[in-house]
Amino acid sequence: MTDPKATETEVLRRLAWPLRLTRAGMVAERVTRAFWPVWTILFAVMAALAFGLQDWLAIEALWGLGVLAVAGLLWALWRGLRQFRWPSRQEALDRMDRALPGRPIATLSDTLAMGGGDGGTASVWRAHVARMAARALGARATAPDLRVAARDPFALRYVALTALVTAVLFGSLWRVAEAPGLMQPGARADAAAGPTWEGWAEPPAYTGKPGLYLNSIAAGPLELPEGSRITLRLYGEADALALNETVSGNAPAAAAPPDAAAVDTGGLRAEDFEVVVSGRIAIEGEGGREWTVTVIPDAPPTVAITGEILREADGTMSQPYTARDDYAVESGRALIELNLAALDRRFGLAAAPEPREALVYDLPMPITGSRSDFAEALVEDASKHVFANLPVKMTFEVTDGRGQTGASQPVELSLPGRRFFDPVAAAVIELRRDLLWTRDNGARVSQILHALTNRPEGLIRSERAYLMLRVALRRLDAALAQGPLAVSVRDELAEQFWAIAELIEDGGLASALERMKQAQERLSEAMRNGASPQEIQKLMDELRQATDDYIRQLAEQAEPQGTDEPSQQAENGQEITGDQLQQMMDEIQRLMEEGRMAEAQELLDQLSRMMENLQVTQGQQGEGQSGPGAQAMENLRQTLRDQQGLSDETFRDLQNEGQDGQGQDGQRRPGQQGRDGDQGEGQEQPGQDGGDGQGEARDPQRPGGTADPRGLAERQRSLRETLRQQEGALPGDPSNERDAARRSLSEAGRAMEEAEQALRQGDTGGAIDRQAEAIENLREGMRSLGEALAQADPQQQPGNQGQAEGQSGRDTPRDPLGRSTGQAGNVGTDDRLLQGPDVYGRARDLLDEIRRRSGDQTRPSEERDYLKRLLDRF
Repeated sequence: MTDPKATETEVLRRLAWPLRLTRAGMVAERVTRAFWPVWTILFAVMAALAFGLQDWLAIEALWGLGVLAVAGLLWALWRGLRQFRWPSRQEALDRMDRALPGRPIATLSDTLAMGGGDGGTASVWRAHVARMAARALGARATAPDLRVAARDPFALRYVALTALVTAVLFGSLWRVAEAPGLMQPGARADAAAGPTWEGWAEPPAYTGKPGLYLNSIAAGPLELPEGSRITLRLYGEADALALNETVSGNAPAAAAPPDAAAVDTGGLRAEDFEVVVSGRIAIEGEGGREWTVTVIPDAPPTVAITGEILREADGTMSQPYTARDDYAVESGRALIELNLAALDRRFGLAAAPEPREALVYDLPMPITGSRSDFAEALVEDASKHVFANLPVKMTFEVTDGRGQTGASQPVELSLPGRRFFDPVAAAVIELRRDLLWTRDNGARVSQILHALTNRPEGLIRSERAYLMLRVALRRLDAALAQGPLAVSVRDELAEQFWAIAELIEDGGLASALERMKQAQERLSEAMRNGASPQEIQKLMDELRQATDDYIRQLAEQAEPQGTDEPSQQAENGQEITGDQLQQMMDEIQRLMEEGRMAEAQELLDQLSRMMENLQVTQGQQGEGQSGPGAQAMENLRQTLRDQQGLSDETFRDLQNEGQDGQGQDGQRRPGQQGRDGDQGEGQEQPGQDGGDGQGEARDPQRPGGTADPRGLAERQRSLRETLRQQEGALPGDPSNERDAARRSLSEAGRAMEEAEQALRQGDTGGAIDRQAEAIENLREGMRSLGEALAQADPQQQPGNQGQAEGQSGRDTPRDPLGRSTGQAGNVGTDDRLLQGPDVYGRARDLLDEIRRRSGDQTRPSEERDYLKRLLDRF
């Protein structure tokens, strides 16, 4: 068996290097803990001297700080020597042993306390020692613990180290060698040491050039960028060294120039000036030096407007430009001023404009790359500014790092802004511009708005837009009645006018047919006004979308024709597919882009006539169904007609209130147009057909036949109760469509209840909004119920073609012209109005007769208004 003593010797021999490293780490650990204050004080003193603290302190203060530093250093050394103790070999072994499980190194030196004479006990002990020896051979050097945070809670050692590193980077360690000489009495005045100096040349930061240490630059020519800062420090007697320079632009003098910063502190003089012209810098005296300075001029930056300004379809403008500078362009701006000389001073622009500052935009700068020579583009939207679409002068300015400014040549142009192609929207935008031009136009704007909203039928499609115009008009009139128009009121009205114009131009039409007609009209207006390619593209996209929606609506309402894509009948009796319509619109866009506007307009007119003929097939649905499903649909249609009539009367009541409040006559305007949302699916204009729900609640005691709000509220309550009964008696089996119908009818009932409350409170405008919501939900409910009935029994589907004939004996509702009313919530007729082989010729004859009668001045104005609305519709 192995002798334990031999095992211990062998293990310790093999652990010699880990033991030495552990012992060295313990030395470093104890030195750090004992002497960290020593190097903290040394680092702090060296940093202060490297930064030149001795140049700014009086000799007495310097002596005092020196004594304190030496005393602190001696105390730190004495403290460290007292604490430091050299680690022994056994301490290093003990540290290594503590890092191992079971302390195997200590086990190797242990002996049996008893039982040594017993052979079995001795064998077990030797086996144990062998295992501990194997474990001890895996010992590694233990890392020292150099942390002294507990002894330095304020981290003074890191503060001193940071100061030293900063001094090395930005100071001069050579200055530390001056300290012993300065500590000698009279050292500053000792001529034997001789005068000395230091100097730096720092180019402007925007040049990106490095600073120069003048002591390392030999006398002779020296090139410096314009604006470089020269800093000199002269040590010694006042007359030992003298500065003579001509680069700062001041008269040469041996003394410091008037604008130079000079400090004389105990033999130290600091000179600071800027290089602006070529000249010489001379340090005269023992050890002096002279340079001939050539200034590298910094030219002002330049900027140029390049290319034509571009206008996007949404009114955003894009103006490219180029800029360059010797070093870098720091910033820039675009100044846009009104060009009064080129302005057509008519209408609202005839008055003198209010003083208005130039429109200023910051020019975009490159985020990455060089700014010495670059090309960019100013992209902004000035549509809401009063200068939009008016002649202006545009000037670009750029500034470099030295503050020098360069400007481009002024460019005269029409400031791009969003253009409105709907005539009413364009008129509202023009009134908005006139109001922003000068508040003196307030009365003129009010007068035009009164005329615009007096008879809105056929002019303002969106009732919501009409109501918003009336609200803005009342706000304007009230402000004008109080005196001069305030700026805050003007700005508020300008925002309202912009929102109204956007509503008229972009949306608010629930009917796919109305959206398509509006898109065609806006495209025609764009042809007349010379729209840009981007605007043409946007309008063509809108026309395509509206046409697709309209055809999709026809496909959903028509009986399936057994084809993947339903074809529709064109005006010549032929069929036209969606692809052919797309080709037709592509041809219109191509002609417009080529400038052939007359041909494009002719093709657009053909497309419009085709769409009108598609409208004829939209209502070809039968009626006369029987059963609970048909009866429920008929009841809901009657409720819808009653609600539409009630909404029309409420709207006329609101118009009469507006006329009475403005001192106008209270006579009801014939044929007043109803809500835009009430015309979505073939509904006639209120006043055109005299259908159900019209004129049932007139109050003869009120001027113009205006309905009593209390009577309107009672009728609204009655309709809500009727709808609630119909909702509880919906036919059909449970299905998703039937549940959707019930939800829509429930929402319609809620809207009716809110409309009733608004009527009782006198909020006519709010009642109209809620009534429109109720009408839309009623239509949606009827549509969902029709789908549910069609799934349950296709023969019960409301509007199934082929069922109208043969059931004429049923008592169906008729309009004043003897036509049966429409299905699926439509006000109108689903009968085939034109029969025979030449239906299109008959249609043209009817249109010609309507045009003739509308131009007959001997006919009543009510009839002529009605005929004009028919022409607008067809």
